[in-house]
Amino acid sequence: MSMIQTMDADGGEPLSLHQRILSDISERILSGAWAPGHRIPFEHELTAEYKCSRMTVNKALSQLAKAGLIERRRRSGSFVRRPQSQAAVLEIHDIRIEVEALGLPYRYERVARHKRRSSAEDRTLLELDSNGPVLALECRHFAGKRPFAHEQRLINLAAVAEAANEEFFAVAPGPWLIARVPWSAAEHRIRAVAADRHIAAALDIEAGAPCLVVERRTWSAEHPVTHVRFTYAAESHTLVARFTPSQG
Repeated sequence: MSMIQTMDADGGEPLSLHQRILSDISERILSGAWAPGHRIPFEHELTAEYKCSRMTVNKALSQLAKAGLIERRRRSGSFVRRPQSQAAVLEIHDIRIEVEALGLPYRYERVARHKRRSSAEDRTLLELDSNGPVLALECRHFAGKRPFAHEQRLINLAAVAEAANEEFFAVAPGPWLIARVPWSAAEHRIRAVAADRHIAAALDIEAGAPCLVVERRTWSAEHPVTHVRFTYAAESHTLVARFTPSQG
């Protein structure tokens, strides 16, 4: 996301009207006061509020759109744009870093935690050869006031026994595992789905809305460690891969 300059290099000059409009609107968006989808006042309303020309308002709105903060729709007006995150396909990353890169405050919420014997589905997801203890977690990650990602995770307690005593209220399971278990291999699967009622409620979107699902399995020294499924609203997330030609 581009940075919007509101002061000169010395920081001592008063803000121009153009800069004031940029500063006021961007602050309301980044603070969460104006949520994604909120309609920005029409140009004539801003012209009256700031007692400036329509050209000045148009210039400010164009810069906000270029910075990715608002979306301008012909005949409908301007609206706060939902932040779009970019994540590398082959990286194991912390969602907190994704959210903070958008300039938004991050918050984590543990929704559910269940310790149990593995079911047939659990063993398939973790690629376990035999029945054993697992920890099932459901979490939500927020960007500002809005849900950013829904997390469903299984941890193989035979590989990470100390996870059985961790409540995961204060720390998300992803960074907790990365800090404790050196992973040796990982597998990513990416697919598009329509949000069911549970996911729609968790992400505060309409049932049936398009979503992007990233599933990942990790191993440590050939032992399955975790399977996680992250679900994002499709409009808020982009996956990026960079690669080079294969040799030979």
